[in-house]
Amino acid sequence: MSVLVPVGTDALVVVDLLGSIMIPTGPVHDGQTPQQAAQDVLRGAPGGLPLLRRVALAWVQARRRKVITHVLATEPMTREDAGQLIYRDPRADVRVLPTMRVVDELPTPGRLRVLVGLQALATGETAYLEGDEVRHYAPPGLIQE
Repeated sequence: MSVLVPVGTDALVVVDLLGSIMIPTGPVHDGQTPQQAAQDVLRGAPGGLPLLRRVALAWVQARRRKVITHVLATEPMTREDAGQLIYRDPRADVRVLPTMRVVDELPTPGRLRVLVGLQALATGETAYLEGDEVRHYAPPGLIQE
């Protein structure tokens, strides 16, 4: 699962891991909801992450299994609150960068998830991505919660 954290109206929270930026991401363990997993990815927010909703669901068929990524968005945070966040991997630094810089620097799969997630956040919809294609609906049987 990935967490899209807007800061104000023009920035996003990213993690800088050894010089590469990425959207905060983590696993969803058995018996855990994506919302619970999101709280494990970023800590330090007063009262926990102010999760808003799932904005995107992405899936890709890997060799032996389907990989599903839930993209959850938070309510916009202030720079001060975002500065208190700690990523699950201690080697990474949490940073706040302008949205356009994030879009420019992310690898293609992450860039697509961010752009589609921001659009879905603005429209109130949930976006569905199969590989690098936007779909209108999730396929039947895809776990959505």
